Amino acid sequence: MKQSSAASKRIPTGGGPGLVHNPFAALTSEGLPSTPGGAGVPASRFVASSNEPKPAKKNRGRVDILRVKAGRGGKTVTVVKNFTGIGLPEKEQLARAMQRACGTGGTVKDGQIEIQGDKREEVARILTEANFRPVFAGG
Repeated sequence: MKQSSAASKRIPTGGGPGLVHNPFAALTSEGLPSTPGGAGVPASRFVASSNEPKPAKKNRGRVDILRVKAGRGGKTVTVVKNFTGIGLPEKEQLARAMQRACGTGGTVKDGQIEIQGDKREEVARILTEANFRPVFAGG
């Protein structure tokens, strides 16, 4: 039988010789410092000491979390209010974190953070991580 032209164009898959060129084969660790910071920096500087006191979480105050429907065309909105001691940039940063976590929109209005939908649990988790004391208020 004659072999067709397709049979002669086949690529052999029998394994053959492996890859022989390894660009990293010639590298060595000779001459490199043994510590992360260099030869002159002690390694103990980079190891966390267990006897160092951890900074205590500072309670940043109580914030109220409300679920509001009134005056919003029947839509539910989660409102966070009664922030003390933080400015508008930090409120906007918290609002962005809440929007990402909840997967919804939101805004900062009149010193309050408004998140679309009933997302009180997610908002409370983010506020707790930011060292606030969230309290569910209202209905």
